[in-house]
Amino acid sequence: MPEQSSVVPHAPVVPEVSAAWFERAQRVTPGGVNSPVRAFNAVGGTPRFMASGEGAWLTDVDGRRYVDLICSWGPLLLGHAHPEVQARVAEAVARGTSYGTPTRSEVELAEEIVARTPIEQVRLVSSGTEATMSAIRLARGFTGREVVVKFAGCYHGHVDALLAEAGSGLATLRDTSSLGSSGRRATSVAGTPGVPAASVEATVVLPYNDRAAVERLFAERGSEIACLVTEASPGNMGVVPPEPGFNAFLAETCARHGALLVSDEVMTGFRVSRQGQWGLDGAHEGWRPDLITFGKVMGGGFPAAAFGGRADVMAMLSPGGPVYQAGTLAGNPVATTAGLATLRLATDEVYAHVDAAAARLSAEVGARLTRAGVPHVVQSGGNMFSVFLGVETGPVRDFAAASAQDTGLYRAFFHAMLDQGVYLPPSAFEAWFLSAAHDDEALDHVIGALPAACDAAAAAYDEVTTGGGQR
Repeated sequence: MPEQSSVVPHAPVVPEVSAAWFERAQRVTPGGVNSPVRAFNAVGGTPRFMASGEGAWLTDVDGRRYVDLICSWGPLLLGHAHPEVQARVAEAVARGTSYGTPTRSEVELAEEIVARTPIEQVRLVSSGTEATMSAIRLARGFTGREVVVKFAGCYHGHVDALLAEAGSGLATLRDTSSLGSSGRRATSVAGTPGVPAASVEATVVLPYNDRAAVERLFAERGSEIACLVTEASPGNMGVVPPEPGFNAFLAETCARHGALLVSDEVMTGFRVSRQGQWGLDGAHEGWRPDLITFGKVMGGGFPAAAFGGRADVMAMLSPGGPVYQAGTLAGNPVATTAGLATLRLATDEVYAHVDAAAARLSAEVGARLTRAGVPHVVQSGGNMFSVFLGVETGPVRDFAAASAQDTGLYRAFFHAMLDQGVYLPPSAFEAWFLSAAHDDEALDHVIGALPAACDAAAAAYDEVTTGGGQR
């Protein structure tokens, strides 16, 4: 690991009302938050409590406005409080919030997902974690095998068996130097207390984008492997896209050994294209995963997720098959209504706009950091992107390389942007997200904040390299 900068930018804005709410929250909620990255542990300072969102903007309880570059960690492809989505949701709520029975909207949402993707059947659930957990169980039930293969730096929810070198969430809470200089180990170690060693004994972790490691493992243990699960284009170690042909290679390798390929599109599904990441590679290369998991965009800001795949594999699920899976709120009528409205509004024009906005902003970030003399690599996966500060050369192709960034530089950059009304991911190991609502006004505001933020990162870099002297 490189030496980390401890520079804190100019006296930050003190969010008095957010601070008061955070104090209250810490008395009744562990860490004061309901998902760890929200606590600002990775960047320091006081987390902002938000009061509302509209279009590309958030407003916190102190009345400060921010251009939002997390979009609820991906789901809000159309931006906050889209009027048509809001109207459909209001109509659904007026009819009732949950029935515990089949509904029309869950069938329509399933039809929309199947029509957009290479899957034949889909089962709705309530969270991305639930989707990947269920897909893994189904793969094991279908193959009669137990071993699961995953990649270091890929996050598939807080499933016990998959919390081994699981990327962003865990990376912000621990010292990633435990990976060593290469990150090339093919072992499994639980990434958090509370996960028994036995839970990850059948999980094998490989370095991402490493074909040779995949080939060696399948040559040695191919008959034991139930599935290989991968983020279709990882965004949980920062954005580290698959090298050309890598996903196709994984599909072919799994098929040759009788294992299933589980493509995790919880983050990329319906965000990077109307067909997700598969639409950017598999649709053109002629391969398809055996199972895909979805979430985020398909819920339109509500808790909804899904997993689906080949009809013969999905036929193993209860009630028709022996692999049990259930959920009281699965297919919730309000969530499915929001998701269906979002997908129907996600036109080619929406994706073209988000792609162009992301391309413009990522180019500006790279140019301004170069001008400030801050080593960096900006990487994109579709319209998702992130910046690795303190990294001299790219590309960043795996978790070991992503972990070599200087998170102290990002801390300084983050707070300078926040103080100027730009809400970035409060962790260097996360993707940046834009929406159809990010217009010229929002982008100009972000770009206008970059010089001061790059100067803050440059000052932090000076501290690391020269002890505060001139570069």
